[in-house]
Amino acid sequence: MTENQNLQSQREGADYVRAMYRAMVQARVLENKLSSLYKAGKIVGGVYLGKGQEAVSAALGAALIPGRDIFAPLIRDQAGRRAFGEPFIDCARAYLGSALGPMKGRDGNIHRGRPQQGMLAMISHLGSALAVVTGALLAKRLQGQLPGAVGATCVGDGATSTGAFHEGLNMAAVEKLPLVVIVANNQFAYSTPNNRQFACEDLVDRAKGYGVTGHSVDGTDFLACAGVIGNAVSLARAGGGPQLVVAQLLRLTGHGEHDDGSYVPDAVKAGAYGRDCIDVAERQMLEFQIMSAEEIAAIRETAAIEVQAAVAQAQQEPTPDPYQEDWRAFSTEFSQPYH
Repeated sequence: MTENQNLQSQREGADYVRAMYRAMVQARVLENKLSSLYKAGKIVGGVYLGKGQEAVSAALGAALIPGRDIFAPLIRDQAGRRAFGEPFIDCARAYLGSALGPMKGRDGNIHRGRPQQGMLAMISHLGSALAVVTGALLAKRLQGQLPGAVGATCVGDGATSTGAFHEGLNMAAVEKLPLVVIVANNQFAYSTPNNRQFACEDLVDRAKGYGVTGHSVDGTDFLACAGVIGNAVSLARAGGGPQLVVAQLLRLTGHGEHDDGSYVPDAVKAGAYGRDCIDVAERQMLEFQIMSAEEIAAIRETAAIEVQAAVAQAQQEPTPDPYQEDWRAFSTEFSQPYH
């Protein structure tokens, strides 16, 4: 690599981690607001926070290309959604039931998406998204849009025990599709600990059985997530076939805002995976001079302003009128790419 190429690579790497951090902070600020609205009775349905998973989620979203790639986010992937380009207003409208949102206030607040822009709606039957992304990649192949595009999804440790996970990953492996699967192993499938879910020593061991490339990463380590997940996406894009990344972390909240997480032992909370990935990110960026303290403060301040503006707007918008609403599905709306 020449000196100029090395400098360009360093710049791109710095831009990538900056985009990751910005998305992480934006997601945390947004979800703190959603938590407050839920507790105030302003949100109908569940609220599932990604606190503790932001580094993994943002690393994936920031490595993807809107308009080219396919992204199927999990319920805790707000950071990945932001990094992929989802505007604050889409999220605010979905949670507050606005008829102007991407789901027109018709579905649960987490099941939002813009498929024509590459972001699939979240599926509550965890593991199913993997099969859907695999099918979407096969469609891209038939349309002559592969290679060059990547399909990605993030699942929890519990989803790896589902039939849809097996079928989707097995087909992707046989077809050598550019699929990236992130397993956010937060140690509990809702309240079921790892030792009651699977008998293998580490979930990444399953990669060899499927014939795919496996990667492991500490999901609380910001720069490690950037390196491992960014590399997995690059390998898939370059024709390396499916990539399975297992990230070890811990939910820093309950399964949802309705759950106090009391089944998580204090020793686990105080362990290595109980640290906050955003705190780690800020220490690392300051240590390696990727961002200054002033830049970090500005990102936090801007995020707070933008989140408040989106929520205020969504709160003033109409909800669906059952007597006037056209309940047919629309396939031609929301087709413009994210900006």
